[in-house]
Amino acid sequence: MSEHIYKVIHVHPKDNVLVALQDLKAGENILFNHEHYILKEDIPAKHKFFMNDMQQGDEIIMYGVLVGKAQTFIPQGARMTTENTKHAAEPFFYRHVDYHWHKPDASKFEGRTFDGYHRSDGRVGTANYWLFLPTVFCENRNLDVIKEALHNELGYAVTDKYKSYTHNLLSLYQQGGDVLKNDIAVKEADVHTNRIFPNVDGIKFLNHQGGCGGTRQDANTLSKLLAAYADHPNVAGVTVLSLGCQHLQVKNFLDDLKERNPKFDKPMLIFEQQQAQSEEQLIKDAIKQTFLGLIEINKLERKSAPLNALTIGVKCGGSDGFSGISANPAVGYAADLLVALGGKILLAEFPELCGVEQNLIDRTKDKAAAEKFIHLMTTYNAQAESVGSGFYMNPSPGNIKDGLITDAIKSAGAAKKGGTAPVADVLDYTEPATKAGLSLVCTPGNDVEATTGKAAAGATLILFTTGLGTPTGNPVCPVIKVATNSALANRMKDIIDIDTGSIIRGEKTIHEMGEEILEYCIKAASGEIIPKAVQLNQDDFIPWKRGVSL
Repeated sequence: MSEHIYKVIHVHPKDNVLVALQDLKAGENILFNHEHYILKEDIPAKHKFFMNDMQQGDEIIMYGVLVGKAQTFIPQGARMTTENTKHAAEPFFYRHVDYHWHKPDASKFEGRTFDGYHRSDGRVGTANYWLFLPTVFCENRNLDVIKEALHNELGYAVTDKYKSYTHNLLSLYQQGGDVLKNDIAVKEADVHTNRIFPNVDGIKFLNHQGGCGGTRQDANTLSKLLAAYADHPNVAGVTVLSLGCQHLQVKNFLDDLKERNPKFDKPMLIFEQQQAQSEEQLIKDAIKQTFLGLIEINKLERKSAPLNALTIGVKCGGSDGFSGISANPAVGYAADLLVALGGKILLAEFPELCGVEQNLIDRTKDKAAAEKFIHLMTTYNAQAESVGSGFYMNPSPGNIKDGLITDAIKSAGAAKKGGTAPVADVLDYTEPATKAGLSLVCTPGNDVEATTGKAAAGATLILFTTGLGTPTGNPVCPVIKVATNSALANRMKDIIDIDTGSIIRGEKTIHEMGEEILEYCIKAASGEIIPKAVQLNQDDFIPWKRGVSL
């Protein structure tokens, strides 16, 4: 990160734009690096203005890379907008580069451990979950019935406070009170203190809309995804519900599970409705057998494990103009620390790597892995363009409103969360991460599809940065929310875990914040801290059908 002064920041020495760190007014004289810039218009915080006159077709550089081209003459001091700037990115190709990584000083963390759940195959989970999964959407309703019964009776429900709130509203109404004017408090309840099985961190349910009716490819991809979740280090036992006649047969799922992990030995309960005596009996049997399974996995206890047993996915969603300046580079430094310690980092969201492909390719020593990345990126983008879209259409209205004008700007900032380590491996969707270091994982940019894919690759924690606020979690992988700015952290404190706004104010460095983030991860991995997404049961799960999703 470059020179940081109070009103603006120059992210990279090659950049020809400055980023406003606070709201700036038209006519204001901005002094930066001994140069004066008279603003032609208001520049909201997080937005960019040009450092020199731009002619039509001129290249716009940010984060040191091409992020767009001027669509008309733009005077110095004018704001970057979707009208005057269009997406542009450099072409990319494999070229053997002798990449030298400057490892961070990780001595503070050497010898450190976390308390996790050790599995028989040597992996270590950061949580201990029982997982329910349907092979087809027809079983979703049965899952919902079972979920309500188990969550309410075993202490995993988080909706009791809202039931109580609604009950109080009803009582007030029945007594003739004024519902509009009376403010009824919501009573917070710590569900963790009411759990019957203290060593079972949750009972999770993977409701989905697949398994039948789509293409066979959809069913095959879903099968591999469900197998990945059953095999996840944070999962201790599994209950499978099947209808019987669907595309995704139980045998297909079991075959994929065996291929993924031939030594899979977790308790697995399978119930097929078309072979059951009745729906009621199916549900009763599933509840009873799962209850017995919960008794067994509750006997497992957390034990010490080295930090290299951690696999952390890095994700951004609801991004803003500060994402690539505060939260993402801070998470990236934490990622580099973990790689230096021998752990695994997963960087996904391929539509949000548009414009930084060459940098990632140059960091990939293995030619086959680099060519795999090129193939996945070009095929994905071509598929999007074939239906009238493309990676360039990735930024959402919220992204644009908060300063991310082109996909290349969004991507260049998004890639910062992966750090600077060499790329150890490139994984297609549902492939497991097996190599220490940084892996690139093919997923959409869509928040839930991406976190779903990261967990499938084996992430045992996910660091999720946000500038606008995104209430997203994952059923089996604790998601830690990192705010890019303090205004968001204070406004949505019920979903935010870490605030990196101190970087914007110049109070902390990226390195200091990165170390704090890794410390938080160690505590979360040990169960000492429960991330907000976990507390709120934000168990979002959306399988990717390999269609166009940005």
